[in-house]
Amino acid sequence: MTSPKKLLRSARWFSDTGVRGFAHRQRLQQVGYRREEFMDKPVVAIINTWSDISPCHQHLRDRAEAVKRGVWAAGGFPLELPALSLGEVMVKPTTMMYRNLLAMEAEELLRSHPVDGAVLLGGCDKTGPGLVMGALSMNLPAIFCPAGFMASGQHKGQRVGAGTHTRTFWDDYRAKKITESEMVHLETVMTRSIGTCNTVGTATTMTSIIDAMGLSLPGASSIPAVDGGHPRMASECGSRIVQMIREDRTPRSFLTPGSIQNAAVAYLALGGSTNAAVHLVAMARRAGFSFGLDDLEKLARKIPVLANVFPAGRYLMDDFFFAGGLHALLSEVKEHLDLSATSCTGQTMGDLCKDAKAVDTDVIRAQNNPISKIPGLAVLRGNLAPDGCVIKPSAASAELMKHTGPALVFDSMAELMAKIDAPELDVTANTVLVLRSAGPQGAPGMPEWGALPIPKKLLEAGIRDMVRISDARMSGTHGGTCVLHVAPESHVGGPLALVRTGDTVSLDVAARSLTLHVSDEELVERKKAWTPPPPAYERGYGSMFLQHIQQANDGCDFDFLAKHAANPEPPIF
Repeated sequence: MTSPKKLLRSARWFSDTGVRGFAHRQRLQQVGYRREEFMDKPVVAIINTWSDISPCHQHLRDRAEAVKRGVWAAGGFPLELPALSLGEVMVKPTTMMYRNLLAMEAEELLRSHPVDGAVLLGGCDKTGPGLVMGALSMNLPAIFCPAGFMASGQHKGQRVGAGTHTRTFWDDYRAKKITESEMVHLETVMTRSIGTCNTVGTATTMTSIIDAMGLSLPGASSIPAVDGGHPRMASECGSRIVQMIREDRTPRSFLTPGSIQNAAVAYLALGGSTNAAVHLVAMARRAGFSFGLDDLEKLARKIPVLANVFPAGRYLMDDFFFAGGLHALLSEVKEHLDLSATSCTGQTMGDLCKDAKAVDTDVIRAQNNPISKIPGLAVLRGNLAPDGCVIKPSAASAELMKHTGPALVFDSMAELMAKIDAPELDVTANTVLVLRSAGPQGAPGMPEWGALPIPKKLLEAGIRDMVRISDARMSGTHGGTCVLHVAPESHVGGPLALVRTGDTVSLDVAARSLTLHVSDEELVERKKAWTPPPPAYERGYGSMFLQHIQQANDGCDFDFLAKHAANPEPPIF
């Protein structure tokens, strides 16, 4: 049997016979560890995105302790390493601006420290893809431990989904159907516990995708944050990573194109967040696989939305958990899965779906009874989005799936917010709202501004949806007829930059088209007159972001991180 010194990466630090090895061992003993606790043991990094200002991750300190229990029990040595928390809502201009920074941090934490494998603690929207992207690039044994979703809320007997009902109630408040005191009360009852959003928002979409890829313990993504099974799952992650280190089971040793396909099928059957169209492309490419919007579109035409959960359905994620969870859902679409793809546990997707069955067939539907006859994602192209854009038909209005109307253009979110409620705004229900300067470079960071607010005077008239187009993203908890991720974005001179108020725009989801009814010759003349806006940042991380960020159709990774050139191990002298 190979000796631990030859097998373990951390042995370069701790088994070195020179002065460097002496110093490394000395420093761990300085803080109270005995030599026997870490010598010749698999060293596990617990990359923890806990912070005081991230309510989704408030419990991850406790979960790190559960992971440590599992690592110790399996004969490993755990070390907790803090990383960017990236809690949604609080981080401005958007957590998306920092997803790649977290990916860089995760990769470099693993590279620069004496660790043999990692447990990745995250869950809130960008932490899942960020941590996984970094781990895929570093390619040490790694397992993702999802934060889990919050407990369900109620208001006047109505079950409330985090995020989904935020916009609903806010529109009712703007339309004077809800009082200010009622809104104050709603602040206290809508989000009731630790954990991520309890709808099929970006967090649950991405943790389910990572689960279906095989990078989590099977089914971990479906466990509520407050359930007793959640810390048990965290402890099991600690035990499993030690075994993965001993097996040298790195992500790239078992991930295949079939793993990415399974992730995409899970995403679409869930009716998941449009944000996944950016993150899944980025993760797949970090794993070394060619994957893009066209691949998602082909699958989306085949995969029905079967999870009857907000915002497309009427239940919440704890209902999904009790109904059977992720693999019960996947068992309903087995013919679209690569059943030979394996997970971090070594089990195949076929093994995991074999006995999985929906307990509640209203929450997890069969294919002959989908919650929507239209797909959970459509990729549109046309002269307004030559590199593609996306819409979530299952959460949009059926009557707007084919629509032509005059554009009302806002050059920035600040302009939109200043004008949208003005009584004199020239807008009708037929108008197509257009927002630009909201993409990867334009905002910057591509914030979740895509669910543009309905003008107040239309809300008061009972209008709750309109066609809205932008180069922004949209929260996965939201719905509406919102065309998103228009590429190339307006800030770099994409056609969205050339739209003028009054231009006619046509959306045709069935034809997968988005058309600006302006002649090619006129667009050429407008492009000549267009002036690139100045950069938002001239120094710091913001400047680096603007210089290297890719467009939405390429996953918004940094160009230099998307490369597959090997990074050398650090010298130890």
